Amino acid sequence: MRSLRDRWRRDRVLLLLALPGVTVLLLFHYLPLGGNVIAFQDFQPFLGIWHSPYVGLDNFEPVLTGDPVFLNALVNTLIITLIQVVFVFPLPICLALILNATVSERLKRLSQSILYMPHFLSWVIVVALFQQMFGNGGMLNAWLRSADLSTFSVVGVPELFKLMITSQVIWKDTGWSTIIFLAALSRVDPAQMEAAVVDGASAARRLWHVTLPAIRPVIVLLLILRLGDSLSVGFEQIILQQAQVGAGASEVLDTYVYNHGIVGGDWGTAAAVGLIKGMVGVALVLGANRLAHALGEQGVYAK
Repeated sequence: MRSLRDRWRRDRVLLLLALPGVTVLLLFHYLPLGGNVIAFQDFQPFLGIWHSPYVGLDNFEPVLTGDPVFLNALVNTLIITLIQVVFVFPLPICLALILNATVSERLKRLSQSILYMPHFLSWVIVVALFQQMFGNGGMLNAWLRSADLSTFSVVGVPELFKLMITSQVIWKDTGWSTIIFLAALSRVDPAQMEAAVVDGASAARRLWHVTLPAIRPVIVLLLILRLGDSLSVGFEQIILQQAQVGAGASEVLDTYVYNHGIVGGDWGTAAAVGLIKGMVGVALVLGANRLAHALGEQGVYAK
């Protein structure tokens, strides 16, 4: 077995390259975990963590007693999560399959470039674009008025808010999410595909029995990671539009934490909700990973 010194000499370049990323991870992801102690304190900013009095589980009362505002945020979060897992998650896979089947390499690269661009726009710009397109005074309604047709507004309607934010996510991130699936598709064994063609398998059969099994580990891995982050449904995107539709339709756990902690000054309750959200995310990852092992997949980590 190599000594630690020998392994350092061998891998020092890779370790030094990884050092900035590891430092950022420690400083901004792991070190702040100590702040979860606020969930058990009557935290006052001018007293700080060290001097704020402990209150036990009092900050968890809205969660344990079913506070209507919290329940509304939880229900909205779960509905948006379900919509995005069922309808948004499969779209990059389908798009990657379509791009991978494109014969013309030039058309494929052009399509990828166009589809990637929305990802680099901030949510401020994306929300503004949708308002200019589909708002009451937007381009769509302007055209309908010029044609003497009835106008309608999608932006600012509480009943259509979940549909609106889902459409924004699809437009912004679907193209970018295809990168990983296209990389996985590039590793499909050409020999298996040629053998399927020789055996007379149709395009649908080749897709089902060759292509999808080859990228299934990647799909399972990304689905598990998505479930772990499932209770985070886009804070910036939602907070930008919350004033238009009201908290009843748009309040989710992330905005609940912001509105009660940063805006309302109820730091303890906000930290308690955030802590529960994180624990549920960890439980979902572990549970989904164990299910993946039961189905014969590696998941996030091997047994």
